[in-house]
Amino acid sequence: MCRVRCYAPWIEEVKIARPVIEPDRAAHRTRSAHRRYAVMAMEALSRRSARSTRRRAVALLASGALVASLPGRTSALGRAEERARMIETMRAHARSATDALGRDFIAPEVLEVMQRVPRHEFVPDDQRAYAYEDRPLPIGHGQTISQPFIVALMTDLLGVRPDHVVLEVGTGSGYQAAVLARLVRAVHTIEIIEGLAETARQRLDRPEYRNVETHVGDGYYGVPSAAAFDGIVVTAAASQIPPPLIQQLRPGGRMVIPVGRGFMLQHLMLVDKDAEGGIRTRQTLPVRFVPLTRSS
Repeated sequence: MCRVRCYAPWIEEVKIARPVIEPDRAAHRTRSAHRRYAVMAMEALSRRSARSTRRRAVALLASGALVASLPGRTSALGRAEERARMIETMRAHARSATDALGRDFIAPEVLEVMQRVPRHEFVPDDQRAYAYEDRPLPIGHGQTISQPFIVALMTDLLGVRPDHVVLEVGTGSGYQAAVLARLVRAVHTIEIIEGLAETARQRLDRPEYRNVETHVGDGYYGVPSAAAFDGIVVTAAASQIPPPLIQQLRPGGRMVIPVGRGFMLQHLMLVDKDAEGGIRTRQTLPVRFVPLTRSS
């Protein structure tokens, strides 16, 4: 008897009976046996490799790692970590904005809401990778979604309470309305560009934003049918404070609005209406917003 050992360790040693034959025929038979069992070993190795690959793929799917690595997909955990870093950036900026805020921090309730609202769901698909960077992003139609710190600052300056009704002029992507929705009783938001208004309405069609009503129209004139408002936030620059918005502001209410021409230097203004209807304004930070679009 002779023994031929295969090269795959999980295949047992194979015994081959060797009859008494001539030497050249014996050598030929031996080589053939080697080849047959080598092929068997390679096939077994291939099957084992395939099984191992399948097991690894299943493990990756179970952990979510494979899904997270696919193009256009980002794990929820990763996005939460990005939001946390965005919040830390806003905290750092607030320490340099004490003149505007009157303190060196953004109100904790505002930061808490912004950590929960998924900004990446309010930008176009090709901008989602940059959603939590502290900068404005294009949303189409020549418009942008504001820098997260500016959203936080304007929301903080508005001084909203849970029983307030607020008007937003310039719906844009719907992000500012989504933030306000978690802080007040009702939000009315108006957008002059129908395509943006419809997209925002679809994004806001969720239970957590059921207190948001989207209007299409010229925001310069506000929404008289829903007035008066405890707060008004304008997310585009006006050359002057629109009188219709002042009229729709409730006594004791506040408006936050960027004022200035076009893409030139603008200032974020606070407009307070006292109990007698008197108006007081205060200039805060220099900013740069897209111009307030008007109907022709």
